[in-house]
Amino acid sequence: MAIVRWDPFKDLLSVQERINKIFDETASNESNMRHGDWDPPVDIYETDRDIILTLEIPGTKEEDVDIQVNEGLLVVKGEKKVPYNKNENNFYRLERPYGKFSRSFSLPNNADLEGIKAKLKDGILAIRISKKNESKPVTIKVDKED
Repeated sequence: MAIVRWDPFKDLLSVQERINKIFDETASNESNMRHGDWDPPVDIYETDRDIILTLEIPGTKEEDVDIQVNEGLLVVKGEKKVPYNKNENNFYRLERPYGKFSRSFSLPNNADLEGIKAKLKDGILAIRISKKNESKPVTIKVDKED
């Protein structure tokens, strides 16, 4: 019988790999549940009067996009459908994302929910949110008592 040297770190690494695998699988499943099949990239910026979100959703039609606001949360959902018949074509590679998508954004307090407009042009969804006029702080002077 041969003598085998015991390496305690080998067992620890094995346990660490198992734990990492569990966390990776859990995070992957949660991201698929929260989002859609893909996440369109978004740019968010503001001007003096508006907050503007632009999402890249090329190949998506207006009727396949749903935008809702609920309790200060803007939710953009939709679906980019595969323009090919999968059964008739032999694909070598599909790199462009297809399927359902969903993105959520918290709106600031000064967002005018009645003034939200969306436009889809050339694969870019632009959502313009008007800002409410903010009231400026007023300074009150305290008088001395006579």
